[in-house]
Amino acid sequence: MTARPTGAEGPGAAASRLTGLPVTSARPLSGALTEVTLDGGRVVVVKHDDAPGAVRAEAAGLRWLTAAGTVRVPAVHGHDGHWLVIDRVPQGRAGADAATRFGRDLAALHACGAPAFGAAPPGGPEDAYIGRAPMRNVPGGDWPDWYAEHRVLPYLRRAVDEGTVLSAEAALVEGVCTRLPDLAGPAEPPARLHGDLWSGNVLWGADGHVRLIDPAAHGGHRETDLAMLHLFGCPHLDRVLDGYQETAPLADGWQDRVGVHQLFPLLVHTVLFGRGYAEQAVAAARSAAAAG
Repeated sequence: MTARPTGAEGPGAAASRLTGLPVTSARPLSGALTEVTLDGGRVVVVKHDDAPGAVRAEAAGLRWLTAAGTVRVPAVHGHDGHWLVIDRVPQGRAGADAATRFGRDLAALHACGAPAFGAAPPGGPEDAYIGRAPMRNVPGGDWPDWYAEHRVLPYLRRAVDEGTVLSAEAALVEGVCTRLPDLAGPAEPPARLHGDLWSGNVLWGADGHVRLIDPAAHGGHRETDLAMLHLFGCPHLDRVLDGYQETAPLADGWQDRVGVHQLFPLLVHTVLFGRGYAEQAVAAARSAAAAG
């Protein structure tokens, strides 16, 4: 999210315009986030972003996840080209029971499916984002070819061009991409993914239910969401996985494929944050190659 230009419409005015309700108070949360209380007492979060298509992509992703009726997400109360208004989630503590329930709900979300690997949410743009990085939602055929072409290789090429990944390291990642048909495990239908499922986007609500925010939603492989939970940590991850496996067991060998699915987020972080993540991406590629 980007800070709004000086003199532009403020978050309170944007919230009032988009919801049709007067604002009674506003409290900044960060440069791009503001907590706003609307007339009647509803508390919302107002987000600002000038990146082309970013707000549209996020709103479409939240609504697509909501339509599944599984994992809970904040309701969208309005958006335009720069502003997004969603419910504020009252925070609670991570608990084992909530984690098991989250695992079951996540499995049900994935099972709702998508039209194709790379399919954007209805109404969402092809040119979307994962965090601050561009991400193209281009439908493809089988998952290994689509994942290599539209997720791993674009970020690998950019990292090489910027000197963050060395040529020999890039060759290792490219080798994994070549072998993806053998490394990817049994074929699966496209899943409805959150797409950026690191722990910071998993909110533990005061009501005992998890809510997901900031999606990079698209049609993908369900193991990708789970690999990101592993990568950046998630409270009670073992219970999340227990709930998931109870609802939709993963194919044998899924643990060996975690590195394959972590290549994409690690390369995104390499492009955004530098060499430390490049080393992790290379390690994930080595792990994936060895497991195969």
